[in-house]
Amino acid sequence: MAQITLIEAVTQALAYEMKHDPSVVVLGEDVGVNGGVFRATVGLQDKFGAERVIDTPLDELTIAGLTVGLAAQGMKPVAEAQFEGFIYPMMEHIACHAARLRTRTRGRMTCPAVFRAPWGGGIRAPEHHSEANEHLFTNIPGLRVVLPSSPGRAYGLLLGAIRDPDPVIFLEPKRIYRQYKEEVADDGEALPLDVCFVLRDGGDVTLVTWGAQVKETLEAADALASEGISAEVIDVATLKPLDFDTIHESVRKTGRCVIVHEAPRTAGFGAEIAARLAEHAMYDLVAPVERVTGYDTHIPLYRLEMKYLPSVERIVAAAKRTLAAS
Repeated sequence: MAQITLIEAVTQALAYEMKHDPSVVVLGEDVGVNGGVFRATVGLQDKFGAERVIDTPLDELTIAGLTVGLAAQGMKPVAEAQFEGFIYPMMEHIACHAARLRTRTRGRMTCPAVFRAPWGGGIRAPEHHSEANEHLFTNIPGLRVVLPSSPGRAYGLLLGAIRDPDPVIFLEPKRIYRQYKEEVADDGEALPLDVCFVLRDGGDVTLVTWGAQVKETLEAADALASEGISAEVIDVATLKPLDFDTIHESVRKTGRCVIVHEAPRTAGFGAEIAARLAEHAMYDLVAPVERVTGYDTHIPLYRLEMKYLPSVERIVAAAKRTLAAS
């Protein structure tokens, strides 16, 4: 079992599925000869040929339209947007066609497509290359939205996404692409979609997060533990559909919840989780739900971007406020 990074786990999952399923194709800008802007598809064209690892024009609208067409005719395309901020031209086909194909045809057709995109800030890139707008997709019926937070979950969840009969938005936190390694077996075992992962048990406060922020949230849980505060950490992983039962079960135990995400605060996905807690867990809560988020601005350039992203200190402070309120 090899120790690999998150970006290597993505490559490994793509290679495994292409080897075992000839209907899987990869397409996008520079995914073939260059192996992708972050090298997520490096070596795949050499292994599987240019007909299955397709370098496209610099045209996201065409990439998305081709992806929907391939999926509608029985292929399993995995399309890459070079950055999540480049995905806006693809929204026409994602929202109007990919997400609606099953409903529109009353189940006669499906769209087994995956739309991959490097997501989030923290790599000293311009603001259009650093966006975290996962909430845009969670509001579209017919889509799954998946955001892995570790090499192992990236491998297993990407396999699950490719095998899903409906379209999946697969957002990869590029800040942790190469930040650390873990052992991942290349055994083709998919992880379940639509499931939250409880990464740490605790009894005093529930910390809910996803993507790159899992790292800071776990570090915040360590800092809280050093002060005698027991924090449960939940990695949402699949935002849509949301496994609310796991979150609710944790909040029943702790009575407190802090939601952490780097997307802007207003209408971020944390607001949806907070609303559901207000609807279904009001009598379980002993303190108001706290959110630690990005700000309602574009992410700043690199001198300030780490001030924009949720920090361990901000998460710890929010958790302590929930304890003080009760």
